[in-house]
Amino acid sequence: MPAPLSPPNFDAAAAYPQVSQVRAALAARDWPALREVVDGQDPHGQTFLVDDVGETPDIEEFLRGVLAQQPDDRLAGALLGSHLIRAGWRIRSARRAEHVSRDQFAQFHAHLRQAEQVLIDVTARHPDDAAAWTQRITNARGLQLGQAEARRRYDQLAKHHPHHLAAQASLLQQFCPKWSGTWERAHGFARECAEAAPPGAPNAVLVVEAHLEEALDHDNLGKASAHLRGAHVQREIHQAAQQSVWHPEFRHGWGWVWVRSVFAMAFCLLDEYPAAAQQFAAMGPLGDEAMFGYIDGDSAKQFQRFRDRAYAKGGQS
Repeated sequence: MPAPLSPPNFDAAAAYPQVSQVRAALAARDWPALREVVDGQDPHGQTFLVDDVGETPDIEEFLRGVLAQQPDDRLAGALLGSHLIRAGWRIRSARRAEHVSRDQFAQFHAHLRQAEQVLIDVTARHPDDAAAWTQRITNARGLQLGQAEARRRYDQLAKHHPHHLAAQASLLQQFCPKWSGTWERAHGFARECAEAAPPGAPNAVLVVEAHLEEALDHDNLGKASAHLRGAHVQREIHQAAQQSVWHPEFRHGWGWVWVRSVFAMAFCLLDEYPAAAQQFAAMGPLGDEAMFGYIDGDSAKQFQRFRDRAYAKGGQS
């Protein structure tokens, strides 16, 4: 049994070296270098990098300057939209709506409306831009534009990129009850994505995420575990693993750490510790916040607690 790894490394740059390259180019305000790295990735990688860069503070002026000089630059538009959305979300916070003040909501929506204007222009000029459409799906949720509009945006993206996991994960959130959806619709969409994806693709993780969303909605780990141990739920989680992380064609592409983290958490809650230990071992020192923060808000502590328990009870496969 390996010695417990402590603490988990949640920094995306540790798993994806392109993240460090983009961050360095952004810090140097070297737009050609940044573009070269992002443009060299597939649509999944481009969306991942746009998400990550969006978290960077104090870049709005720089990105607006790039857009002023190059209005047709799809990357600058997607990055600015991502940045505005995340800046707005930090103001809103991750708390439930009843705990967010009126002023927070006003600032939140102001940022999202600015992002919407930018992203509409990007997708009008470049209707195949996966990163911009993914941001627009997230924005639809924040602006409370409804299930139908969020789905419409996803369908526009899916015409060009039918298995885009980041967009699917964003729409799945929209379909959950906390965003005025239903569990039936959330589970139905997750299954739809899993069944359509190629063997070994990571998309079946959405089935697990939907079940974890419903299980953790109980706000009690005992009840969450009991929910997951239902025969139908357990069967679906195992089937999702067979389609993805247990499949011989599964690869460590963009987002793989998040995928394994979600499965690791589910297996722990199912008391299937050898399966959980297998996922943790595959990640090595890496990890993803995934849904661990749902428990008490401290993702790193809970990830480490689950991982230590998996290694103690399940060993390393």
